[in-house]
Amino acid sequence: IYVLSDFLRGQHLFSHLFSSRVSALSFRSTPLRFYLFLVKAELIGWQHIDFGFEWRCTSISHFGMAIERILKDDASEEKGERARMASFVGAMAIADLVKTTLGPKGMDKILQSTGRGQTVTVTNDGATILKSLHIDNPAAKVLVELDISKVQDDEVGDGTTSVVVLAGELLREAEKLVASKIHPMTIIAGFRMAAECAREALLKKVVDNKANEEKFKTDLMKIAKTTLSSKILSQDKEHFAKLAVDAVLRLKGSTNLESIQIIKKPGGSLKDSFLDEGFILDKKIGIGQPKRIENANILVANTAMDTDKVKIYGARVRVDSMAKVADIEAAEKQKMREKVDKILAHGINCFVNRQLIYNFPEELFANAGVLAIEHADFDGIERLALVTGGEIASTFDNPESVKLGHCKLIEEIMIGEDKLIKFSGVEMGQACTVVLRGASHHVLDEAERSLHDALCVLSQTVNDSRVLFGGGWPEMVMAKAVDELARTTPGKRSHAIEAFSRALVAIPTTIADNAGLDSAELVARLRAEHNKEDSNAGIDVISGSVGNMSELGISEAFKVKQAVLLSATEAAEMILRVDEIITCAPRRREDRM
Repeated sequence: IYVLSDFLRGQHLFSHLFSSRVSALSFRSTPLRFYLFLVKAELIGWQHIDFGFEWRCTSISHFGMAIERILKDDASEEKGERARMASFVGAMAIADLVKTTLGPKGMDKILQSTGRGQTVTVTNDGATILKSLHIDNPAAKVLVELDISKVQDDEVGDGTTSVVVLAGELLREAEKLVASKIHPMTIIAGFRMAAECAREALLKKVVDNKANEEKFKTDLMKIAKTTLSSKILSQDKEHFAKLAVDAVLRLKGSTNLESIQIIKKPGGSLKDSFLDEGFILDKKIGIGQPKRIENANILVANTAMDTDKVKIYGARVRVDSMAKVADIEAAEKQKMREKVDKILAHGINCFVNRQLIYNFPEELFANAGVLAIEHADFDGIERLALVTGGEIASTFDNPESVKLGHCKLIEEIMIGEDKLIKFSGVEMGQACTVVLRGASHHVLDEAERSLHDALCVLSQTVNDSRVLFGGGWPEMVMAKAVDELARTTPGKRSHAIEAFSRALVAIPTTIADNAGLDSAELVARLRAEHNKEDSNAGIDVISGSVGNMSELGISEAFKVKQAVLLSATEAAEMILRVDEIITCAPRRREDRM
């Protein structure tokens, strides 16, 4: 057995034949030190070798002799095959969790919090489900917290379930390829080629009707109905699609959804929901104040209007008579009167405050004929300042530096049993309010999430007006193009490209499965239809067969499909690259005794 050492920086080859029963010897050497790993050795005790160094050998029955630990005691690491398997399993488990919510017949999940009150959420929105999960597996976190579902939700608003399901299917296929000894980097190269090919195939099929206003509005209606068909609003999707399209077209190309306010009021049915121009604030008008103001000048403020007590904490005021207490109260009142006079000097007839307004200042405002609204929530006053063109003020010494808001009419309205304040004819003309009605808070919360998804997709489509058919049609178009690429690609990459095609077909398969249909039969018929020239075939879950997406009016935004494809591929690629998972040791509290 030869031992190689760089002893004293010189390269020497030593050979020494052990007479003991050592069946194998492997080693690692560093200057002046040898690490010898003995396998199946039976020597115990100290042994001296002619070359002047010594080692201690214990009986070992396998190759895993303990070496000096690099990581802390509580830290752990998984390498190679085990690390890759942990990554695959975690990501696929997340995909399987949300898979049943995909498509028009997707099921809902109940999410129960463990905190105080144990709030319950009923939803089939992929982003909401994934946000609520507390996950331990690092690869699953890539799909949920840190990466694709959140980015997809922020970027285009819809497709969060699709992106996780596709990433999970890509990893399921990659696992089989890794098991058949294909290197992860080869798989990644194949996936990249396939993703680019799939994107090119979609680009050839897009339709853009932005030049024709009537056709473009029809496209938006179809996209809104397709987006809402998998949500709680699917029963009234015609009504809500029109509502969402009208709200988005008011934005005139802007993607800032801040100017669309959604108010939820329990009572009535979902069909009673309506869109109202202007801004509605969920507050009541105070007693003795004007109920209607025309050509309003609005000061939006965040300031304390409750100064009828000494505001120095821990302060004690000693007096020797009640008259002096009255003097203090009078001084406080005078201070408040001066503050109100400063506010009135701005020439306003409506004052909206983030904080409380106590009775005395409210009385002063009422005497001056100014409408004072107190305790408007922070989102409320920020949005009000935005839509009326004003700014939130905290000090009132320089009226010329404060920007007031303006609107044509302020009036009190009734929705159900509640009184609200409506601001009409606001400076930001595109501002509007959607009032949602429904049986319970759970229904209203889910309706708001559904409508928000539709508004996001539509606002993005107004900017990028390219449209595709839906119902599994885009996936079949991409799968067909990727299959053709696989047939012309030499080498092992063709296996990865083929696997990519199979992963794409998993989306229409899942849509069919969730609708209780025979997915194998439907997908086979769909594939046959797509081999014909210019096929518009997709899955019609209502009739349970293959249908023409053009006639059924099922459309999706190109931007959503592109984001799903690219995000899922990149996430799968990131997880595929993993060959080691290192879990850091938890921080311990130092003993401060």
